[in-house]
Amino acid sequence: MRDESRATPLPDNVKSAIREMKQQLRRQIGDVDALFGQVCENVTAAIAEAKADEARSGSAWPVVPMEDITEGKVSDETRSLIKRRGCVVIKQHFARDQALAWDKTMLNYLDHNRFDAQYRGPGDDFFGTLAASRPEIYPIYWSHAQMEARQSVAMADAQSFLNRLWMFNSQGKQWFDPDVSVIYPDRIRRRLPGTTSKGLGAHTDSGALERWLLPAYQQVFSKLFHGDFAAYDPWDAAHRTDVDEYDLPGTTKCSVFRTFQGWTALSDMIPGQGLLHVVPVPQAMAYILLRPLLSDVPEDELCGVAPGRVLPVTAQWHPHLIAGLCSIPALEAGDSVWWHCDVIHSVAPVDDQQGWGNVMYIPAAPMCDKNRVYARQVAQALEQGRSPGDFPPEDYEAGWEQRFKPEDLNINGRRSLDLA
Repeated sequence: MRDESRATPLPDNVKSAIREMKQQLRRQIGDVDALFGQVCENVTAAIAEAKADEARSGSAWPVVPMEDITEGKVSDETRSLIKRRGCVVIKQHFARDQALAWDKTMLNYLDHNRFDAQYRGPGDDFFGTLAASRPEIYPIYWSHAQMEARQSVAMADAQSFLNRLWMFNSQGKQWFDPDVSVIYPDRIRRRLPGTTSKGLGAHTDSGALERWLLPAYQQVFSKLFHGDFAAYDPWDAAHRTDVDEYDLPGTTKCSVFRTFQGWTALSDMIPGQGLLHVVPVPQAMAYILLRPLLSDVPEDELCGVAPGRVLPVTAQWHPHLIAGLCSIPALEAGDSVWWHCDVIHSVAPVDDQQGWGNVMYIPAAPMCDKNRVYARQVAQALEQGRSPGDFPPEDYEAGWEQRFKPEDLNINGRRSLDLA
């Protein structure tokens, strides 16, 4: 097995900060081994429950019809299950015919502007030393298909439903507006039939080193870092909107707080064809955060974490978590897939894929001061056809024809970019 922890040497100043942080956290926690044992028992039980559901019904993922969200008919039992698992599939978020039409217009947009002839390869090394390669990601942001989905009523309704699963009023403050989400332009994936892909190793986004070293994250995980796992709530938004990621040249980052990461399927997908997997246990982040404090981890390392990269989850350091990966169920074009911002996820390998594997990445990023600042930057990038600020400045679409323009925004789109 490849030793991920030593694949990318850490700078001396980072090593020093890690050593100091570990000493501080051990003083705060007291008996780290006992706390980790408590977390491990909790997470293992939650994984066993999810795996039992997967064996019984074919999937550990909660599934909610979009019409139930629109009509306000999602039961308390279903909401509770989504919060336990930290993930959900929204069935027919968009009509299948609509999604297939978007897929076709996306291909026409790429072909009309001769993307294949212009493409210069990946613009960053965000996935770093993960054991498998990156999926087939296209740095395209401003097609009509993407923007029509982002600013649709159906997307706004789904994002509001997801945001409201969080506790957004706590510690005497409203941390975000659950009913308005900013447009966070992300890329697309187009995977052709017959593709053989190594997939993408298990990881989390939205901060790696930051989760241990930044003061705001120390506040987010304060109860855990003071030894009280029972009081730790991964759905409490307190201080989440204060967190920033390190801004390192040439790397992808996330400048917004996302309640959920997500994507919308533009093609039908069947099990075994390189699908998304998650560990459906939001509190598993506690395992990740405590693991480097144990005695078998070198004092200046964090189980493979490196600046400017995703947070890797590996069999070497996190065997209980790797055992918990659960696949999404079969999907139709128009279904959307969502997972809590702390949830571990991966993309399975595939050999000679049957059918297409096309998606648009669209998260839920509720309006708050932090997200409003980025929304205004997005509005400028849209006007100029540039890559959004969180992504490498490849700017393929700046001179393209048929791209979405500011005048094409509806009221949802304008509100989401703080223009209304």
